[in-house]
Amino acid sequence: MSKTRTSSTGIRVLEVLKALKGQTVTGLSNKDLADAIGCPASAITRATADLIEAGLVVKLDNGRFAHSVQMLQIAQAHAEHVAKLQGRIAEINQRIAAGVWN
Repeated sequence: MSKTRTSSTGIRVLEVLKALKGQTVTGLSNKDLADAIGCPASAITRATADLIEAGLVVKLDNGRFAHSVQMLQIAQAHAEHVAKLQGRIAEINQRIAAGVWN
């Protein structure tokens, strides 16, 4: 069995994406991200550039970085999917409790 080698650049990009959680309005600076992840600011600059190019991060007017509308749409679609599934599960549970399954 071969070991899969992970890309440190790819991991860093994902770490930036995760570090931005909860910072949609105010964003985080390049230095905030570097401190949070524990890597050089130059690496954050490259990672944010990749995320901006992918449409997942934006640079705010204040110079900080935040999730883009596209990233928030992904999160919203997930939330809606989960809500739909929860509704379906509740319906199944009601049918089981009532002894009706069709």
